[in-house]
Amino acid sequence: MQLPTIPKKFPTFTAFNRMPKKHKITAVGAVAATAVVLTVTGLEATAGAGSATAAGNPTGFSVSKGAQVKDLDAQTGLASQKSIRDAAQARTDLLAAAKKAAADKQAAAKKAAADKAEAAKKKAAAEAADRAKKKAAANRSTKRAAIAAPKKAEPKKAAAAAPKKVAKSYPNNLDGWIRESLDILHAKGIPGSYEGIHRNIIRESSGNPRAINNWDINAQNGIPSKGLLQVINPTFNTYHVSGTSWDIYDPVANITAACNYAADRYGSMDNVNSAY
Repeated sequence: MQLPTIPKKFPTFTAFNRMPKKHKITAVGAVAATAVVLTVTGLEATAGAGSATAAGNPTGFSVSKGAQVKDLDAQTGLASQKSIRDAAQARTDLLAAAKKAAADKQAAAKKAAADKAEAAKKKAAAEAADRAKKKAAANRSTKRAAIAAPKKAEPKKAAAAAPKKVAKSYPNNLDGWIRESLDILHAKGIPGSYEGIHRNIIRESSGNPRAINNWDINAQNGIPSKGLLQVINPTFNTYHVSGTSWDIYDPVANITAACNYAADRYGSMDNVNSAY
């Protein structure tokens, strides 16, 4: 390629100032054109040199291939940076999820505790209300009972005096002794009849309240039989009937003790027909 002819000598600054305006513009345009041509020519020369070098290089390297390698390295770097960012984001998300789960668990525990406390509070209030209700009901019952209580009957002013009970009297003989003994026995629930008592008295002592047996086995043992129904002292003391005399020779005391013993051993004095 042939380059344009460049003037060998440019006018000096003094000469340039003396040039007419038309000549100044022409000179400046020439200089600018020359500079553009030199720049373009230099670039084409450089490109041609690069192609020549690439053609003679056995490795096959070129400027375009170098750019591709740089682009690949840049893309690889960007991918690595993206992987690092993704891993960091995943770790952040995992920590946030764990933190949220712990917070949710703590909130659930607090809610459960609050619910339990509220339920206990309601239960206590219900129990207190129930107790108050029962107490109020009891108070009302007491008031009603007090209101419904009948008035005490006023004593009759002109009430007739109850007749005094006249003590029953018995004749001081065998008949009177038997009858008085029967009244005492019946009052104590001890069985016996007039006939059974009378029959055994006649057989044992012939009706003598001071009778004593000094010859039978009891007498030989030092405890003779005594009284209307011939009772020994140990038996009399064991079967003595309260309200009667402790004297074994007393007719009523002797009869009631003997009948009490006979009721215990034989069912009644009526069942005794011989020595007992």
